[in-house]
Amino acid sequence: MDVLAHPVRLRVVQALAGGRVLTTSQLCERISDVHKATVYRHVSALTDAGVLEVDGEHRVRGAVERRYRLRERVVIDAGTVAAMSPEDHRRTFATAMAALISEFDAYLGLDGADPVADEVGYRQHVLWLSREERAAMIEELRAVIVARMRNEPAPHRRRHLLSPILFPVEAPPPDTGA
Repeated sequence: MDVLAHPVRLRVVQALAGGRVLTTSQLCERISDVHKATVYRHVSALTDAGVLEVDGEHRVRGAVERRYRLRERVVIDAGTVAAMSPEDHRRTFATAMAALISEFDAYLGLDGADPVADEVGYRQHVLWLSREERAAMIEELRAVIVARMRNEPAPHRRRHLLSPILFPVEAPPPDTGA
């Protein structure tokens, strides 16, 4: 958990998600707003922690260039989440938001970035949900998202970042015994 608690490391993991295999140079191109030495340092930390693995290497002008991939899908299990303190959640959420802001800023810096044509969305909706309704909605969303996660790269497809966030904004209702 601690190794992922850094916005640059999260961006490296996101860049490699979906079965991608990239060199550190390619990662630097995709995370161009971060200094190259910083990207190299974080790739090394993720590799040392076992999150990334070397998929192969080749010589480039006398230096060895390695290709990296995720060892497995990065998932924080329910037990880890349950053991987190409110401060752990606060720090993890802030890290995720910092990574998301950096990714969005990098998108806006792309040649031809067009939030309207790309249907960029960052809306907030207030929903009144019971525990059962919330669980059903999460399961429905999960099914829709997982189905799209199976899409393979293709010339007509662009990678998109979807970051669902759901949390209650008020205290639970009093237990009426009903």
